[in-house]
Amino acid sequence: MTDATMPSPSDPLWRWSATRLARAIAAREISSREAVTSCLERIEQVNPVLNALVDVSADEALEAADVADRMVAQGRALGPLHGVPTSMKVNTDEAGKATTNGVVAHADAIAHADSATAANLRRAGAVLVGRSNVPAFSFRWITDNELHGRTLNPWDATRTPGGSSGGASAAVAGGMVPVAHGNDIGGSIRYPAYACGITGLRPSAGRIASSGVEGLDLPVSAYLFAVEGPLARSVDDLRLAYQGMLGHDPRDPFYAHGAAAPVSRHARRVGLLRTVGVADPTPEVDAALDQAAEALRSAGYEVDEIELPLLAEAYRLWYLLAVEEIRQIKPMLDSLGGKSLQIALEGTFACAEDWWGPAPTLADFIAGYARRNSLIVQLATFMEEYPLVLLPVSAEQAFEQDADLAGVERARRLAAAQWSQMAIPLLGFPALAVPTGVAGGLPTGVQLLGRRFDEAALFDAGAAIEARVGVFTPIDPR
Repeated sequence: MTDATMPSPSDPLWRWSATRLARAIAAREISSREAVTSCLERIEQVNPVLNALVDVSADEALEAADVADRMVAQGRALGPLHGVPTSMKVNTDEAGKATTNGVVAHADAIAHADSATAANLRRAGAVLVGRSNVPAFSFRWITDNELHGRTLNPWDATRTPGGSSGGASAAVAGGMVPVAHGNDIGGSIRYPAYACGITGLRPSAGRIASSGVEGLDLPVSAYLFAVEGPLARSVDDLRLAYQGMLGHDPRDPFYAHGAAAPVSRHARRVGLLRTVGVADPTPEVDAALDQAAEALRSAGYEVDEIELPLLAEAYRLWYLLAVEEIRQIKPMLDSLGGKSLQIALEGTFACAEDWWGPAPTLADFIAGYARRNSLIVQLATFMEEYPLVLLPVSAEQAFEQDADLAGVERARRLAAAQWSQMAIPLLGFPALAVPTGVAGGLPTGVQLLGRRFDEAALFDAGAAIEARVGVFTPIDPR
């Protein structure tokens, strides 16, 4: 175990936490150039093994670091991530860079302007050093594509680093950057964080501004279910990166400017949810829940076992509302995404058809959105009594590489294990993945579900777990 939040003076800067780097840069104890140079040297060492960052901007990053250092010398106001090396996901616009989304046909799709997230990170002082890998069209839980190739999990190359933010999670866990950008419509922040033994936050829908991709009309689910968010090695760093991503942007029609967290009568009451009857947790996952529950109790939280069957319904409903929109662009995905994506889509549609048939109607779709509204109300009402829910990120540890290509039955089991990854985005509530240890050479961890716009409660509870179990990265590839 490594405590990345308390580096020793002899540690190389790439091992330092983002929080420690930001403070040291602001205090002129180190320069941003030194921090960026250290991370670039680490990238040169481990990225050829992991293939986490597919576009490294060394010269631009060093120039930005020099600007950051001049701002410090001039006594200018500094943002929360001032001078800190950070990565952007390759499915999100960054001015002058290709938004490839892991697709060969998009290799030259150069963005003319920063996305809302990239713009906010720059305003917060972050130094963007590279672009992180994704599966084709950011669709799978395995990060591999025909343009950039496969990203490996630094804990075990035979296991997925998660998807779609698998490049981001591997880069953070492998010490290339202390924090990274991700996005999540069906687990794409929380699952990669879990698979690589780091932390990841899926904020409330509307909390962090998103501008999508330039010139692309996004479907409803991309606005209502998808969010931008951070990945980091520690909860303190996650909180810092989250602060750096905040900020209004007129390109997000659903941005909830000034939304306040609800007041709770039971702020330190946690519901422990092991299963919703879709997939029972493995012994390793069950043990992680017990470990996290004990950590919370030790920190003064009240933890009760609960049942919450509405999340099983939300999981199935995601496969109607999100997948039916995917169906509209399936010919394009099949044409441009490559053979692996075609096979993965077959599994996804097979799961959807188990509940909704081969051809859901417009009436089904409309009724599904009406039911979604009712489920949101039910969950919000439940969380008046239990403002935090402790539950699995996945019912299994990190899947084997290409598990989703092993036939429809395996795809069904994967989907069942990931029930929480789909249920929570459908409802728009925030959730945080936090590691708890290592079992069988693979990370273990848990998920905390919070009330809408109450990210602060998630950070506090996550920090309580982390204080008990420690921080497990950065690590050298194994």
